[in-house]
Amino acid sequence: MIDFRYHLVSLIAVFLAIALGLVIGATQLSGPLLDNLQGQVTSLQEDKRELEDTTQGLQAQVDGSQAFESAVAPALVEGALAGRSVLFVVASEDVTTDTVEEVTALVTEAGGTVAGQLTLAPEYSDPASEPALQSYVTTPAGRPAGVELPETDDTGRLVGGLLAEVLMVPAGGPAPDAAGVSTVVAGLQALDVLTQDSASLTPADFAVVLTSGTVSGDDAADRNGVLLDLVTALDAAGSGAMVAGDAASAGEDGLVGVVRADPETAAAVSTVDNVTSPSGQVSTVLALRSESEGTSGAYGTGEDAQPVPPVPATTP
Repeated sequence: MIDFRYHLVSLIAVFLAIALGLVIGATQLSGPLLDNLQGQVTSLQEDKRELEDTTQGLQAQVDGSQAFESAVAPALVEGALAGRSVLFVVASEDVTTDTVEEVTALVTEAGGTVAGQLTLAPEYSDPASEPALQSYVTTPAGRPAGVELPETDDTGRLVGGLLAEVLMVPAGGPAPDAAGVSTVVAGLQALDVLTQDSASLTPADFAVVLTSGTVSGDDAADRNGVLLDLVTALDAAGSGAMVAGDAASAGEDGLVGVVRADPETAAAVSTVDNVTSPSGQVSTVLALRSESEGTSGAYGTGEDAQPVPPVPATTP
C-alpha cells in the first residue's frame, strides 16, 4: 500500500526538481540570451539613428528645392496670363486655404486677375439633391433669360451647364450679363450646394477646379460624375478649364484621376496632381496658358504625367 507520506515525498521531489531546473536554466542561459538581446537592441537603435539622419537630410533637400521653386516661380509665369481672368472653384472640403491663396497669388504674378471663388458643398454632388436642383434650373426663376441649357434630363449636366453659361466668357465672345451671375449663384446658395467666398464674382476666361483626396462611399462614381460634368461645361464655355489637386486626387476615386481616365475629357482638360507644391502651382498657371492655345496635358508626379507644362521662351 502506498501511504500519504509517500505521495507527499513524491510531490516535494517533483517541485524541487522543477525549481532546480529553473535555477540551472536561468543561470546557464540568462547570460547569452541577455547579451544577444542587448546586441539586437543596440543595432536597432543605431539603425533608427541612421534613418532619422537620412530623413532629416532628405527633408532638407525637399525644403531647399521648394524654396528655390518658390523663388523662381514668379519669373517662370511672368506674363503667362496677362489680361486674362481666372475663376476658382473649390470642389473638396480638404483643399487648404494655403493652397488656394498660393495659387491665386501666382495667377496675379502671371498678370492675370482673379474673377472670384466658389466652394462646392458636398450637397452639390449628392444624388439626394438632384430633385431640388433640377426643379430650380429648369424654371425661369433659376435660368436667366438667354441662357441655353443642354438638352438632357441629367441633373449634373444641367447644373454644370447653367453655371458655365453665366460664369465663363466665351472665347472671342461677349461676357455674360453680371445680373445672371448673381441670380444663379444666389439661387444655388439658397439650396445650400455652394457658397461664394469672394467679395465679388464676375465671368472669367479660365476656370481652375481645386480638389484634394478621393471621394468615398457607394455613390463615389455618381458624385465624381457630377463634378466631371461641371469641369467639362466650364471648359467648353470659356477659354479653358483645368483640375488641380494633390497626389491622392490622382487615384481611381479622385477627380484628377477621373479626368485622366476619360480619354475625351483628358484631351480637353488639363490636370495637375501636385498643386500643394510650388512646382505644381507653376504647372497650374502654365497649364492655363497652354489651354488658351488649345493644348491640354497631365502634369505632376503621377503615372504618365509630365513634370511641368512647356515654359514659354518669351512672355506674351
